[in-house]
Amino acid sequence: MTSTLQGYVTRRSIQSCGPGRGAGLMLGIIGGTSLLFARLPPLEKQTVATPYGKAEVHTGAFALLLRHQHNLPPHRINYPACLAALAILGVDTIVAFGSAGSLKPGIPPGSLVIPTDYLSVTDIPSIHECTIDHIRPELDAGLVRTLAELVPEARTGGVYAQTRGPRIETVAEVKALAKVADIVGMTVASEATLALELGMRFAAVCTVDNYANGLGEETLTYEHILATSRANCRRTEKILENIVERFA
Repeated sequence: MTSTLQGYVTRRSIQSCGPGRGAGLMLGIIGGTSLLFARLPPLEKQTVATPYGKAEVHTGAFALLLRHQHNLPPHRINYPACLAALAILGVDTIVAFGSAGSLKPGIPPGSLVIPTDYLSVTDIPSIHECTIDHIRPELDAGLVRTLAELVPEARTGGVYAQTRGPRIETVAEVKALAKVADIVGMTVASEATLALELGMRFAAVCTVDNYANGLGEETLTYEHILATSRANCRRTEKILENIVERFA
């Protein structure tokens, strides 16, 4: 748990805002495009009030947060509210499903990647508004190892680069990012940082839905990304089932 300074909202004070106060710790799943077509277990939707706004979370044996709720594009997601809502509910471990583009010819569409580091070329949100506090950004190594066991077909290792969205990266941006990263997306780095600020373990399973702009022959569109997610929805369901069985 992070230290307390005047005006700084800690995980403990956040949990006092909602129904998770005193509750046992639990698994949190964050999903986006890759879960759009997956059959999900029965969960109850609830609206959680946080110091940063409200967020909808589906709860049951675990907590499921759909990051694009109300069809919000990446740059309009209220990340502090979303991650704080999970903290309020008592989540201590988060696995995010992220849709990503490949920056390397050797990582074709349809691949699964469990990244071990991340970078961002845009602003990363923070819950620290009234004090100076720093965390060491990282993806949880133990959680990464567990995911590697649960998803043996995934490529474990590599760097996730985050851009702002909602637009797709330019060809020049892709060439630059490919020098330091392996896949590119628009959400996971923000979620990882906020999870750490709130004392939660975090790792991600990324589905590679396309080659990044300029690497493939097709003209990249959102419809193309959706088609790949739809084609792999049964696989995603099985991965989610295995993760929930291990942690929930």
